[in-house]
Amino acid sequence: MSDYIAPIKEMNFVLNELAGLPQLCQLPRFEDSSEDVIAAVLDEAGKFASGVLAPLNTFGDLNGARCENNAVQETTGFAAAYQQFVEGGWVALPCNPEFGGMGLPESVGMATMEMWSAANVSFALCPMLGQGAIGAIESHASDELKAVYLEKMISGEWTGTMNLTEPQAGSDLAAVRSRAVPESDHYLISGTKIFITWGDHQMTDNVVHLVLARTPDAPEGVKGISLFVVPKFLVNADGSLGERNDAYAVSVEHKMGIHASPTCVMSFGDNGGAVGYLVGEENKGLVYMFTMMNHARLNVGVQGVALSDRAYQHAVSYAKERVQGQAAGDETKGTIIRHPDIRRMLMTMRSLTEASRALCYVASACFDVGHHGEDKSQRKQAIARGELLTPLAKAWSTEVSQEVTSLGVQIHGGMGFIEETGAAQYMRDTRITTIYEGTTGIQANDFIGRKLIRDNGAELKQLATDIRTTQAELAIQDQSMQTLAASLLEGANALEEVADWVIQHQGDNPQLPAAVAVNFLMAAGIIVGGWLLAKGALIAQQQLQQDEAFYSGKIITARFYGEQIMPRAAAFIKAAEYGSETTMALADEHF
Repeated sequence: MSDYIAPIKEMNFVLNELAGLPQLCQLPRFEDSSEDVIAAVLDEAGKFASGVLAPLNTFGDLNGARCENNAVQETTGFAAAYQQFVEGGWVALPCNPEFGGMGLPESVGMATMEMWSAANVSFALCPMLGQGAIGAIESHASDELKAVYLEKMISGEWTGTMNLTEPQAGSDLAAVRSRAVPESDHYLISGTKIFITWGDHQMTDNVVHLVLARTPDAPEGVKGISLFVVPKFLVNADGSLGERNDAYAVSVEHKMGIHASPTCVMSFGDNGGAVGYLVGEENKGLVYMFTMMNHARLNVGVQGVALSDRAYQHAVSYAKERVQGQAAGDETKGTIIRHPDIRRMLMTMRSLTEASRALCYVASACFDVGHHGEDKSQRKQAIARGELLTPLAKAWSTEVSQEVTSLGVQIHGGMGFIEETGAAQYMRDTRITTIYEGTTGIQANDFIGRKLIRDNGAELKQLATDIRTTQAELAIQDQSMQTLAASLLEGANALEEVADWVIQHQGDNPQLPAAVAVNFLMAAGIIVGGWLLAKGALIAQQQLQQDEAFYSGKIITARFYGEQIMPRAAAFIKAAEYGSETTMALADEHF
């Protein structure tokens, strides 16, 4: 199995040139950061990912977490790796310095999250959920709860989880039945939650659950959901750990992938009620939880990027070593990387991975500005762009990962179907990324409903304008990328046209937006990815003399994307334009 090498040069390029890291570092919140400091951080993160986490990846796949006597035992070696992770301060990287964090931009944290996920996505899921829980508590909990939990969670001494889903509810949170009964200064929580990532383990002294539940007089539906902090062990007044709370993992799921990540069935209140503490106000839990959910969605998007990159590296290594046949145009037998079809697949993997990475990093940087910008107008604009890009980053990047990891298996040929080569694990591990934290369909409905229809297409139109600006520059400066320039102009115009059509007709047919949403999202993802690669290629042209191998690779990859990937957008646009009639025409009983 090939070693993992973090693509640090590529990460630095995307952060600095596309995500605007130099500008971020000028904001007061990040004034202690610099490009050099961040480059050093990424370099150390790469060493940790390749040296500590990657060696545990295959072992974790073969020796998954298990649940015995209502307690989860994580894979051997993970606890030691986690302690090194904590000692390195990696959990604290993007967190608030007021509570012990390092205060680096969230987009830099996303780059390290890509490394953790590429090296060992089962491990990476633990700190990913913890950081989301930290954000929810910091944003919405009382000062008393912050004082008890934040410092320990930011240090990594305690981990965090997100407890939404229930057996009867799935993604329909309106159907949540878990109960929260007030008692003195706390609530007693009861109910069952499923699919709880890292819901229990022995790596830390405490696990802090964020749990959605209903109080006795709560209204029906999502408006009656509240959010509670439910620790595995209660915390005494002096900060020491007290009694074991009535919150237990009763089993772990046997999954297609991410075997070393314990996906738990959690039971609360079997022995009288789990002690929980209200976050914010009653009946506003879903709003609070979306602070955590949106963080998770961006990071799941970058999981897709990470597994795409790992599959690409693995496939390149194999293609350079595997001798088979004589490629067309070659005089002698050689390695399969000389074969045009292998090159087609590798370039597809490379270009989709680079485009999805750029999308995720840029979306994350929008929230860095949105949360810490110097004026209200700047913050408002950045939040609007970040919110528009989030469902694309989550859904398109993970859908791309299905294709990229599958191509990785294909490049290995029959050996790719053999587990020992390792290519299949990336495909199995990434399959969940289009499902958890909101399926592709849910992201598409969010994109077309909340992000498009809600503001009457205003932010999408601004995005289309920005794409056309880059297209015009590309058309003038680089004659070699006229195909990409033409497809960007066509794509930007088509996005606006379809958006206007959906906005105009969605009131006539309530099924229309949901029926066309995924096609519209996929087209948007392809077009935005092409736009960001085009921006990168223009910068690469200017810096070509500094590192010809790297920057010429950026230009060629963008050209390939324009010729081989961008045409897909037109097909998705065409499918969206056909609307919902045939999608909904067949009677239920005829399926």
